[in-house]
Amino acid sequence: QVRLVESGGGLVQAGDSLRLSCAASGGTISRYVMGWFRQAPGKEREFAASFGWRGNIYYADSVKGRFTISRDNAKNTVSLQMNSLKPEDTAVYYCAERNGLTAEIIPEKYNYWGQGTQVTVSS
Repeated sequence: QVRLVESGGGLVQAGDSLRLSCAASGGTISRYVMGWFRQAPGKEREFAASFGWRGNIYYADSVKGRFTISRDNAKNTVSLQMNSLKPEDTAVYYCAERNGLTAEIIPEKYNYWGQGTQVTVSS
Protein backbone atom coordinates (compact mmCIF):
# COMPACT_ATOMS: atom_id res chain seq x y z
CA GLN A 1 0.00 0.00 0.00
CA VAL A 2 1.39 3.37 -1.03
CA ARG A 3 1.63 5.99 1.68
CA LEU A 4 2.44 9.65 1.07
CA VAL A 5 3.39 12.04 3.86
CA GLU A 6 3.78 15.77 3.25
CA SER A 7 5.79 18.17 5.38
CA GLY A 8 7.14 21.69 5.25
CA GLY A 9 4.03 23.83 5.39
CA GLY A 10 3.72 26.86 7.60
CA LEU A 11 2.87 30.53 7.99
CA VAL A 12 4.96 32.96 5.96
CA GLN A 13 4.73 36.50 4.65
CA ALA A 14 4.17 37.49 1.05
CA GLY A 15 7.40 37.22 -0.90
CA ASP A 16 8.84 34.48 1.32
CA SER A 17 9.73 30.95 0.29
CA LEU A 18 8.76 27.49 1.51
CA ARG A 19 9.84 24.02 0.53
CA LEU A 20 7.33 21.19 0.76
CA SER A 21 8.41 17.57 0.80
CA CYS A 22 6.51 14.37 0.19
CA ALA A 23 7.93 11.08 1.43
CA ALA A 24 6.58 7.98 -0.28
CA SER A 25 6.54 4.45 1.05
CA GLY A 26 5.13 1.24 -0.37
CA GLY A 27 6.14 2.09 -3.92
CA THR A 28 8.91 3.54 -6.06
CA ILE A 29 8.02 7.06 -7.19
CA SER A 30 10.31 6.89 -10.23
CA ARG A 31 7.76 4.59 -11.87
CA TYR A 32 4.81 6.95 -11.46
CA VAL A 33 3.60 10.46 -12.05
CA MET A 34 3.90 12.55 -8.90
CA GLY A 35 1.80 15.64 -8.50
CA TRP A 36 1.20 18.55 -6.14
CA PHE A 37 -2.30 19.93 -5.76
CA ARG A 38 -3.74 22.56 -3.48
CA GLN A 39 -7.12 23.39 -2.06
CA ALA A 40 -8.10 26.75 -0.65
CA PRO A 41 -11.11 27.14 1.68
CA GLY A 42 -14.35 26.98 -0.28
CA LYS A 43 -12.61 26.08 -3.52
CA GLU A 44 -12.02 22.90 -5.47
CA ARG A 45 -8.73 21.09 -5.38
CA GLU A 46 -6.51 22.40 -8.16
CA PHE A 47 -3.38 21.24 -9.92
CA ALA A 48 -0.08 22.96 -9.11
CA ALA A 49 2.72 20.84 -10.58
CA SER A 50 3.60 17.32 -11.74
CA PHE A 51 6.71 15.28 -12.41
CA GLY A 52 6.29 12.40 -14.82
CA TRP A 53 8.18 9.13 -14.73
CA ARG A 54 10.01 10.16 -17.90
CA GLY A 55 11.10 13.41 -16.29
CA ASN A 56 8.47 15.60 -17.94
CA ILE A 57 7.38 18.50 -15.73
CA TYR A 58 4.23 20.61 -15.86
CA TYR A 59 3.09 23.65 -13.89
CA ALA A 60 -0.17 25.47 -13.51
CA ASP A 61 0.00 28.95 -15.00
CA SER A 62 -0.64 30.42 -11.55
CA VAL A 63 2.62 29.01 -10.15
CA LYS A 64 4.83 28.89 -13.23
CA GLY A 65 8.10 30.74 -12.68
CA ARG A 66 7.69 30.70 -8.89
CA PHE A 67 7.34 27.02 -7.98
CA THR A 68 9.77 24.21 -8.81
CA ILE A 69 8.97 20.52 -8.50
CA SER A 70 11.78 18.03 -8.07
CA ARG A 71 12.16 14.36 -7.37
CA ASP A 72 14.82 12.39 -5.49
CA ASN A 73 14.50 8.79 -6.55
CA ALA A 74 17.14 7.60 -4.08
CA LYS A 75 15.16 9.03 -1.16
CA ASN A 76 11.79 8.30 -2.76
CA THR A 77 10.70 11.89 -2.18
CA VAL A 78 9.21 14.65 -4.29
CA SER A 79 9.52 18.31 -3.32
CA LEU A 80 7.92 21.60 -4.21
CA GLN A 81 10.06 24.71 -3.83
CA MET A 82 7.77 27.72 -3.59
CA ASN A 83 9.27 31.18 -4.04
CA SER A 84 7.73 34.64 -4.14
CA LEU A 85 4.69 33.40 -2.28
CA LYS A 86 1.46 35.35 -2.53
CA PRO A 87 -1.59 35.44 -0.25
CA GLU A 88 -3.54 33.65 -2.98
CA ASP A 89 -1.17 30.67 -2.58
CA THR A 90 -2.75 30.02 0.81
CA ALA A 91 -4.15 26.49 0.75
CA VAL A 92 -3.71 22.94 1.94
CA TYR A 93 -1.11 21.35 -0.33
CA TYR A 94 -1.40 17.69 -1.23
CA CYS A 95 1.04 15.25 -2.73
CA ALA A 96 -0.43 12.66 -5.08
CA GLU A 97 0.69 9.66 -7.08
CA ARG A 98 -0.73 8.49 -10.36
CA ASN A 99 -0.37 4.94 -11.70
CA GLY A 100 -0.37 5.98 -15.31
CA LEU A 101 1.94 6.94 -18.13
CA THR A 102 0.62 10.43 -18.77
CA ALA A 103 0.78 13.45 -16.53
CA GLU A 104 -2.66 14.71 -15.58
CA ILE A 105 -4.00 17.87 -14.00
CA ILE A 106 -7.30 16.33 -12.89
CA PRO A 107 -7.28 15.13 -9.27
CA GLU A 108 -9.48 12.13 -10.10
CA LYS A 109 -6.69 10.70 -12.27
CA TYR A 110 -4.44 10.21 -9.22
CA ASN A 111 -4.60 7.05 -7.16
CA TYR A 112 -2.94 7.92 -3.85
CA TRP A 113 -2.96 11.07 -1.73
CA GLY A 114 -1.18 12.41 1.31
CA GLN A 115 -2.97 14.03 4.23
CA GLY A 116 -1.97 17.54 3.17
CA THR A 117 0.07 20.33 4.70
CA GLN A 118 -1.20 23.85 5.36
CA VAL A 119 0.49 26.81 3.71
CA THR A 120 -0.62 30.26 4.83
CA VAL A 121 0.76 33.41 3.24
CA SER A 122 0.01 36.69 4.98
CA SER A 123 0.01 40.01 3.17
